[in-house]
Amino acid sequence: MTIRRWLAVPTAAMLALGATFAQADSAQASRYYEDALKRFERKDVDGAILQLKNALQQDARMLTVHVLLGKALLSRSEAAAAEIEFNEALSQGINRAEVALPLAQALVAQGKQAEVFKLPALVPEGLPDDVRKAVLLVRAAAYADMGDPTRAQTQIDAARAIPPDNADTWLAEVPLRLRARQFNKAALAADQALKFQPANAEALYQRATVPHVQGRLDEALKGYERAIAADPRHIDAQLARAGLLLDMNRDADALAQVQALLKLAPTEPRALYLNAVLAERRGDAATARAGLKAVTEQLDPVPIEFIRFRPQALMLNGLAHYGLGQMEKAKPYLEYAQRQTPNSPMSKLLAQVYVAEPNLERAGEVLEAYLKAFPGDGQALVMMASLQMAQGRHARAASLMQEALRTRDAPEFHTALGISLMRGGQSGGAVEELEKAFQRDPRQNYAGMALATLYLRGGQTAKAVSVAERLVKQNAKNPSAWLMLGLARRGAKDLNGAREAYQQAAQLDPSLVDAKLGLARIEIAQRQFDAAQARLDALIKADEHNVDALYEMALLNEARGKPAEVQRWLAKAADMSGPRNTRADLALVAWLLKQDQPGPALEAAKKLLAKAPDDPQTMTTYARAQLANRDLAGARATLANATRRSGFGPDPLTQIAALQLDARDTAGAAYSLDKALQAAPQHVGALSLASTVALQQGNPAQAEKQARMVVQLQPTQAAGYLLLADVAQARNQPAQAVEALRKAHDLQPTTGSLLALMRALGRQDPTGRGAQDLADRWLKTRPQDLAVWKALGDAQARAGAYPAARRSYETALKLKADDVEALNNLANALIRQGDAAAAAQTAEKALALDPRNAAVIDTAGWAQHLAGNADRALQLLRDARLREPGSPDIRYHLAAALAKAGRKAEAREELDAALRSKSFDSLKEAAALGQTLR
Repeated sequence: MTIRRWLAVPTAAMLALGATFAQADSAQASRYYEDALKRFERKDVDGAILQLKNALQQDARMLTVHVLLGKALLSRSEAAAAEIEFNEALSQGINRAEVALPLAQALVAQGKQAEVFKLPALVPEGLPDDVRKAVLLVRAAAYADMGDPTRAQTQIDAARAIPPDNADTWLAEVPLRLRARQFNKAALAADQALKFQPANAEALYQRATVPHVQGRLDEALKGYERAIAADPRHIDAQLARAGLLLDMNRDADALAQVQALLKLAPTEPRALYLNAVLAERRGDAATARAGLKAVTEQLDPVPIEFIRFRPQALMLNGLAHYGLGQMEKAKPYLEYAQRQTPNSPMSKLLAQVYVAEPNLERAGEVLEAYLKAFPGDGQALVMMASLQMAQGRHARAASLMQEALRTRDAPEFHTALGISLMRGGQSGGAVEELEKAFQRDPRQNYAGMALATLYLRGGQTAKAVSVAERLVKQNAKNPSAWLMLGLARRGAKDLNGAREAYQQAAQLDPSLVDAKLGLARIEIAQRQFDAAQARLDALIKADEHNVDALYEMALLNEARGKPAEVQRWLAKAADMSGPRNTRADLALVAWLLKQDQPGPALEAAKKLLAKAPDDPQTMTTYARAQLANRDLAGARATLANATRRSGFGPDPLTQIAALQLDARDTAGAAYSLDKALQAAPQHVGALSLASTVALQQGNPAQAEKQARMVVQLQPTQAAGYLLLADVAQARNQPAQAVEALRKAHDLQPTTGSLLALMRALGRQDPTGRGAQDLADRWLKTRPQDLAVWKALGDAQARAGAYPAARRSYETALKLKADDVEALNNLANALIRQGDAAAAAQTAEKALALDPRNAAVIDTAGWAQHLAGNADRALQLLRDARLREPGSPDIRYHLAAALAKAGRKAEAREELDAALRSKSFDSLKEAAALGQTLR
């Protein structure tokens, strides 16, 4: 008994003590709650949450704490945590009316719209009228998010039927009507809301969205300003005003609004994004990138399912990732956004992401669907045109841009049309359109960049520099603008100015590889080879797959005169290049052809063709390699395919036609040029070559017609008159030919026009006096003109003035000691002067420089024959004969060497072949040799 009483007493005491502790914990929890409530009311949400969690540690069953904590978490966008608190409150028996509205809002915030209609706690029936009305409006928004506007409107109508009517039901209708493009009904709904609350900032904001969507920007701007005046803390109105000012190109006003907004809401993603856009516009790439990163830092932590029904948030994060070059991260956000609002402007952005993948087919599908809904959207037409360009359909691209310009004569459309024409090979039209765009809106940076590039291609370096300087002036913090200026100045031979531009670009962005490459190019041009080597070595060490650095290393070694190293670096760059990057491959083929290595060039061209089998430039390069390997049939087939693949771009078609002439495919060249002229009937290059083709086809009348068109198009240039001279020569009208050539030379006195006139004068006067006088006058003011010294030597040699010819060739060789043509022709002059030993020595120098040239081999062989070196002579002359069996002079030279060696039968055979030609330089000597061999 004693023991039981002893046990009972402490038990009761312990129970009493537990009750005391519970009362103490509840009291403390209550104090925490009261403090949290005060903090919540004065917007100290973080402090409120801290105190509410303290309260739950004291008493986890306080319903008020769970409800207030749920609301606080929801206000901080922690919707999932808020949902847990509301459900906990429901499980503990709270009346559902207390949490129905915030719970529905928490579900919607997580993208759980469908659950709003499933939870028993959220059934509108049985809720107090004010709560039921609010829940119905949440349900309306959920239906709208799920793409069911009819049911959404039904919920709004049900809410409106609950008295008293108020502004909220009408405000809920505005976005629904806007989404359906029912602008009049949207305006009426907003006006009805304003009748209830004329100074309601949300109602004023919603009313302003109607003219904004309709494009009545000034009216919308005033509306947003009224909303801000009613509530200076209205975030959406401030955002809308800032975005509108941005669209109106009022950047300074937009920046002021964004800065005010960021003071109010420093982490608001939309404000951060607008700030980044403004930074990018003023050329502040670093600030723009930081702003985009700040956007992603705010939105990435939010599960994408939470915002899958929030197109603006989806688009915002998609845009930010896109701007940061993070296409894979951008894609899911934009795809969700596009599903929510199909055929909205987001389709255009998503198409850009698909293009970047590249998934051109999917990009085209998205844009086509959008253009069916909005056929007059100029920007979408621009994008579709760009897509067509990417697929090589430049004519279709130009057509789309012309269609866009019919909808609105906007500078950016001229930019896109110019780009499409440029990529389609229509440089003249491209320059015209880009000039229009850049003149009307100097902020069309892409137009400026493309225009400067075209000026550089056309040799108009002063214009290129002028455009680039304007770009830099407008975008002083944009490294791309400085890069363009560096390129333009380098093209204008202002190497120090180019260096300054590249240094400025590198200073703005120290990680910019293009700036470092630009500096390396300047160092190479200024023969600062060690500095260039060190810079390129550093780039390659940082990234051994840097194809551009490998390519520049090849150029450095070319400047240093190391051909083997050039080939090694180009081959390495080609191997490292991706499947779509063919620059190094193209350069490698060109280098091998230049080095007279046709076999390796063909092998490299085959690898190039495997990379891009449908690319016309690749095919053209492959054809060059085939021509170098004397595969005329193969080249003709390749070029015919290139013609088909080139669309109607006149520039590439004209280049193809020139190669077709080299392949002796006059008909193919004519077809390519006809195709080019269909697209651009006034394309001077195509007309000029077509005139030449017409002459080859025996149609001088057509050739003259096209030549006169060139004169009409370019009356102050020589090209047309040079063509008329060709026509006159074909008609055996030497006087008219000379007249046309004099006109060409008067208009554009160039080395080329002078040489053509000298040749014509030489045909008129066998003494060559007129041609020699012309050359003498020219060289008095241009003594460094190598080509004219050689031409003068040729004229003197034809006139039999061999000592004078020798002096001219020797002067030429002082200008360029390794000029093969001058060495070869000097050797011939020495032969004519009877100095066979000197001739042989000179000819061997030429041969060492060009060992595959049949004419050079023949000169060296003949000189050795005359110098008495029979074995060497026979070796060389047999080689020359095998290379050019159709040359009667070579056949005669070999016959003479064979005869001297006692091989008379073989000599007669070679001589007979030579004498079948009735006109060649050595005809008299060959006939005399024939008499000795009978």
